[in-house]
Amino acid sequence: MKILAMYLPQYHEIKENNEWWGKGYTEWTAVKKAKPIYKGHRQPRVPLKNNYYDLSDENATTWKWQAKLAKKYGIYGFCIYHYWFKTGVQLLEKPMEILLNHPEIDIRYCICWANESWARNWYGLHEQILQLQEYGGENEWVNHFQYLLQFFKDTRYIKIDNKPVVNIYRTRNIVELEGMIRCWNRLAKENGFDGIYVVSANTSDKIDKRSELFDAYYNFEPECTFHHYMKKTNQARYFFRKKIVLFSNTICRKKKLWGKFPAKWIYEKNIGNNTINNKKVYFGTFVGWDNTPRRSYKGRVIISSPEEFKNNLKRILIQYRNDNRTDDFIYINAWNEWGEGAYLEPDEWHEYAWLEAVQQAFAEASHDGGGERESFAVTPRRSSSAICASRGRSMLSSPLGTSGARGHIWSRTNGTAMHGSRPCGRPWRRRTPTKSPLRGQML
Repeated sequence: MKILAMYLPQYHEIKENNEWWGKGYTEWTAVKKAKPIYKGHRQPRVPLKNNYYDLSDENATTWKWQAKLAKKYGIYGFCIYHYWFKTGVQLLEKPMEILLNHPEIDIRYCICWANESWARNWYGLHEQILQLQEYGGENEWVNHFQYLLQFFKDTRYIKIDNKPVVNIYRTRNIVELEGMIRCWNRLAKENGFDGIYVVSANTSDKIDKRSELFDAYYNFEPECTFHHYMKKTNQARYFFRKKIVLFSNTICRKKKLWGKFPAKWIYEKNIGNNTINNKKVYFGTFVGWDNTPRRSYKGRVIISSPEEFKNNLKRILIQYRNDNRTDDFIYINAWNEWGEGAYLEPDEWHEYAWLEAVQQAFAEASHDGGGERESFAVTPRRSSSAICASRGRSMLSSPLGTSGARGHIWSRTNGTAMHGSRPCGRPWRRRTPTKSPLRGQML
């Protein structure tokens, strides 16, 4: 089983964000600016040792640190968001180009084409299209492929049966998808591949039933389960409460949070069918969810803990093994979605607990199922005492010399009491985040 962590590249300045949101705007901006909306709401989120990194660093200092950290805890690779528009306009492309230029960085990766229009629709603003997503015809498709070809040829780029893996977030939005995929398959074969391995995301949108066009699907959590598989009773409870809050906010002119519920509502239903119309479905899970940095009181908070996350991932691993899917992917949302409270990276509250949960899930799934540890594509687990001795409370240090990226993010999963234990035997514990300057917002 191979863990793919979704990867957001919006941790550096681009001229478009500077124009739309103000000079210096990055993902960190919203993260720093976030404020608690209810009692016990953990905002703002603060990266461990205030590591507000900048992904535009040509020395790839952050990439090297992230790759080392991911490999240590059993992350197979990153699924990097890619923003390409009809005329060849790109946004946030620099980090992946820097990764390409540093072949010494030991991490596998693929892209997820986030094929949506960019819009200004946060903080109660009326929606305004900032960058329209259109797809064009064959000339545009060829240009897109030619840009991606340099990454496909990278030995680190993830391929299945000699086909570069391309995840597409909103396949239903592409009317001429059949022609586009036919074009890309032809070009791929002309360049020594056996085609393109297309994976359609199952999101909040309706599931794309054109399964003949895809090699597989993946479940983007928590949106997939929330909109398609969560228990009807829990959906009713959520939306009933939301209506009450909306009414109260209108009558009393308050700004109470629209929605909040426990992660177990997702975790209990995100392990489902292995196929859609005979096409493979890669399961997904998520660390937590809190998009109030983007949406303020109109956001949604899904309360999780490292222990709950670990148990859900372990169940998926065991299910995969039982179904003889030991070489398949599991998509985790996310590596660094700080603005949505979905990140494996260490913070001041949990430190390395989310990454330790991944490592521990592999170990427990192997033990519970009677399988071999090596079958889970992660380094063998050390003893608790060895882990404690080696990490000395800091595990991997933050990269030195990275500049504080100004950013735009909305995060926080709101913590409740944690249960269980870390690999080194200490209980999960709550930490009071260190104070940091507030600024920001993001796309």
